[in-house]
Amino acid sequence: MSRAYAWWQREIIYQIYPRSFQDSNGDGVGDLRGILSRVDYLTSLNVGAIWLSPIYPSPMHDFGYDVADYCAIDPRFGTMADFNELLVEIHRRGMRLIVDLVPNHTSDEHPWFVESRRDGDNAKSDWYIWRDPAPGGGLPNNWLSHFGGPAWTFDERRGQYYMHQFARQQPELNHRNPEVFEALLEVMRFWLDRGVDGFRVDVISLLLKDPLFRDEPPNPAWDGVRQYASLRHIHTGNLPEVHGLIRRMRALLDSRDARMMVGEVYLPNAELMRFYGGPEAPECHLPFNFQLISTPWQAGEVRAKVDAYEAALPPGAWPNWVLGNHDQHRLATRVGLAQARVATMLLLTLRGTPTCYYGDEIGLRDVALPPECWRDPVAINQPQIAHLLGRDPERTPMQWDSSANAGFAAAGVLPWLPVAGDHRTVNVAAESADPQSILSFFRALTALRRTEPALSVGAYRSIDAGTDDVFAYLRSDGGRCLLVALNFADEQTKPVLPEWLGRRGELVLSTRNGRSPTVGLDRLELAANEGILVRLPVADAGTRRRLSP
Repeated sequence: MSRAYAWWQREIIYQIYPRSFQDSNGDGVGDLRGILSRVDYLTSLNVGAIWLSPIYPSPMHDFGYDVADYCAIDPRFGTMADFNELLVEIHRRGMRLIVDLVPNHTSDEHPWFVESRRDGDNAKSDWYIWRDPAPGGGLPNNWLSHFGGPAWTFDERRGQYYMHQFARQQPELNHRNPEVFEALLEVMRFWLDRGVDGFRVDVISLLLKDPLFRDEPPNPAWDGVRQYASLRHIHTGNLPEVHGLIRRMRALLDSRDARMMVGEVYLPNAELMRFYGGPEAPECHLPFNFQLISTPWQAGEVRAKVDAYEAALPPGAWPNWVLGNHDQHRLATRVGLAQARVATMLLLTLRGTPTCYYGDEIGLRDVALPPECWRDPVAINQPQIAHLLGRDPERTPMQWDSSANAGFAAAGVLPWLPVAGDHRTVNVAAESADPQSILSFFRALTALRRTEPALSVGAYRSIDAGTDDVFAYLRSDGGRCLLVALNFADEQTKPVLPEWLGRRGELVLSTRNGRSPTVGLDRLELAANEGILVRLPVADAGTRRRLSP
């Protein structure tokens, strides 16, 4: 009997940054009804799950990641009725909905923090991380914020410092207090009862901090650019005890049918794999694998990362791949427009669950913004390195058509971030009408992935291609085997494939047009920036054994 796979193993996850997807009410900010108006578009992408970045009430100091109420909808995005309708329509089309969960910190306007900061003797006084000034005054220790400066802000009313690893308006919850974590589980139950299919859990590895509040050691590899990187953060993240909390979250999800969670974890393989847990104590269904985002875009480098990750996976763990999100420069900006299709083919043909970021399917690029248009606190707080760390360039509005504001908002409306200047040609309408566009290629590849088990759930095996410019690998399921060959170079190359692959294959898909339907594997030529997907003939059981990873 063949193995049964869960929906989150078979499907593609598509991330929507709600502020930037579709404005429906003329305020320049995307909203739930805007997303609802585009559900048919989402269906056309052949994706299986929609992940929404935060839509909770928030003062928007970090654009929703400073949550003021975990169990409501921010009026900027709509109402709970709008959310319910969107959930119904997504489910009606056979897709799933994943919502962001932000358990590490709240807004300083959350009622929990308002009560906690009142004094040191109230019911929630230790729901957050408070510390007295150091002897003689000053900061409790040397901990730093991701957003620049110290991780401590002094509160005059309490006469103590509170901790925040992000904006000062994002105080950190004290999950060593069992009441706090139980409140978080109640939040999860609230959204599960509403029918959501899973959670993307923000900074899941940071939930606990060193109870002794020891200084963090210097980072000898610091390049002198980003202050946060000047320390090794061994006391503010990835503490062993955090896994006990994650296991409790997983137990709650396992008590419901077909629910899942994705954990945001930026860690190397040896530590990342711990967030899967084990057979008797499972944790994240998918700890996010961000490694390819920072890997040099060279075939050998990428192959090495993929093979090392596959080899590190614990038994039964399911892989996943990410090439873009709301915190990283756009895919087409990082690898270039010429390689964007190759990167898309890589993402959608590796073994495991891919996560796609809105707009990457049409080739959106970062938008260069002048300082007066910056909204991201990372850029505003650290202007000298805003070009490196600012996240506004990858959060600009989705480009739907060539009209004013790219169809994101009505003409005359000022979008919350400027629309890219290329929107008259790079947009959904134009690319939908062009069978050679990157959007048409994306749809063809996602449709194929949905119908071809070798791609959606099949085994993986990399193979030597005789050149440093090509990454080649096999995907196989039963008697079906596909070859993926990706040319990372901007010139034609002739890979030398193993003879046991055979002499001929059937072209399934190429990143460019005009290829013959029969591919000669013994004399293969790949055009510059070309990726191909080839079906291999499997004549007998012996051949199948040799082709299978």
